[in-house]
Amino acid sequence: MKKVGLALSGGAARGIAHLGVLKAFDEIGIKPAILSGVSSGAIVAVFYAAGYSPDDILRLIKELRIYRVMRLAIGQVGILHLDEVEKLYFRYLGEGATFEDLDIPVIIGTTDMHAGATVNFSSGELIKPLIASSAVPILYRPVQYQGMLLNDGGLLDNLPTQALAGKCDVKIGVHSNPINHEARITSLRSMVERTAHLAINNNVQLRRHLSDFFIEPPQLKYYRLMSFSKADELFNIGFNYTMSLKSELFELTK
Repeated sequence: MKKVGLALSGGAARGIAHLGVLKAFDEIGIKPAILSGVSSGAIVAVFYAAGYSPDDILRLIKELRIYRVMRLAIGQVGILHLDEVEKLYFRYLGEGATFEDLDIPVIIGTTDMHAGATVNFSSGELIKPLIASSAVPILYRPVQYQGMLLNDGGLLDNLPTQALAGKCDVKIGVHSNPINHEARITSLRSMVERTAHLAINNNVQLRRHLSDFFIEPPQLKYYRLMSFSKADELFNIGFNYTMSLKSELFELTK
């Protein structure tokens, strides 16, 4: 079987669908040889590579409220931090966790706000880059690391397929943010969400051709970026859509 690389996009709550995609891969018999991810995609990639099954990760999300901790902070005023999320990472990944501890190689994408450039991490300390990759600019404090000021990797590259170049035989991109063109803007919140969605989605479309195979479950467009209470539905959407592609994926990777 070919060496498969899997790139997982950011997408806030919609990123839970990545877990369903990974469960489908497990059932089809496709084991990623390397993973890349930004924001929620990075979280999924790291926990999966650390040995947690997709079902285990979904259970952790619902029981420990990892995403809820992040969501609640969004409603507050000012520059926020992800200290509580960091504590959860320490608990389940290890306080001194490194990339080298993972069972599968992972590349985490971040944005250096000083340089205005994407910075990928794949070795050394794990938690700091993982925290930075989910730190949405303005809402969350950037992470000071290795002389850089790091924020959400999806800002410049929300589908880190290019990071897999030369590291695998087949690059599969999974995008969890299809646009709902029928959606109506009815509030300031929906305007902010729509603006961020359109801007970030544009950088994905510019890089879509870098994937040998592209997975984008269309039903995800009906869910808000903050629909964390719909975790089971989002998981099932990712699983069912990927299973519908079983024959194509099998041919691609055999």
